[in-house]
Amino acid sequence: MNRKAELFVDSRCELGEGPFWHPLLERLFWFDILNRTMLSAGTDGHIVDRIVFKDTVSAAAVIDRDTLAVAQSGTLLRYDFASDTSTPIIGIEDDVPGNRTNDSRMDRAGGFWIGTMGRKAEPGVGGVYQYRAGKLTKVIENIRIPNSICFSPDGRTAYFTNSGKMIVKCTLDPETGLPAGPWEDFYTMDGLGGADGSVVDSEGFVWNARWGGGAVIRISPEGKLDQVIEVPGVTRVSCPAFGGKDMKTLYLTTAREGMTPEEEEREPTAGSVFAIDVDVPGLAEPFLKL
Repeated sequence: MNRKAELFVDSRCELGEGPFWHPLLERLFWFDILNRTMLSAGTDGHIVDRIVFKDTVSAAAVIDRDTLAVAQSGTLLRYDFASDTSTPIIGIEDDVPGNRTNDSRMDRAGGFWIGTMGRKAEPGVGGVYQYRAGKLTKVIENIRIPNSICFSPDGRTAYFTNSGKMIVKCTLDPETGLPAGPWEDFYTMDGLGGADGSVVDSEGFVWNARWGGGAVIRISPEGKLDQVIEVPGVTRVSCPAFGGKDMKTLYLTTAREGMTPEEEEREPTAGSVFAIDVDVPGLAEPFLKL
């Protein structure tokens, strides 16, 4: 029998995305992309912050206790909690106002992979960049919707999906975090929505949120389905992240984007954050060094 996640924060975001655990603050952060908002909550599920930015924001990396690198459309920002101010680190397609950031995650070499896409999900206009040691490198191009960016524990494999049809993988140079081989098919699944955000646990298994499928699944390093966890009452599951002191809590963002009034009535908690305790811990993501 499939296990079920439980409601953690009744936040009802339009497009919940980009969850990450801040170990120094012991809080979960996540984003409501379309409402330009970053939220956070403690382990008790109570919201601590709602921070609004000038444009859509989708993900962040921890710099230190007081600052984050936030992927805002067109710019990677340095956000300071104490002063509630943001300053540009580097432009990311700042000459393409029709694009925004999307799924993003730190690699094991200390690089921040940042996905971009058209604001109307136009085919082929997005890409994926790595920001590392002050340098921005384009690693994937001609993308519609970048998702499932995550990395094996040893930093030698990257995972990715374009528009949720097939999760692919490639070999990385573990020293630089950059691709060292071609992208190859890793996992596809019919009948349980499309592949959205992913994260890797300490055993190297990929946890993938199923947009339209109301679930998160665990996939072995060999590309075999290992486990299905249901997210009750919600179909648009967008991204997982590990957190908690022992990294054994799996948090799941969800969304309301595109729902009809009838769907909103059937799924009143859509856009909220769900959680479930798991047996295998996740991995702490590296801090970003500027």
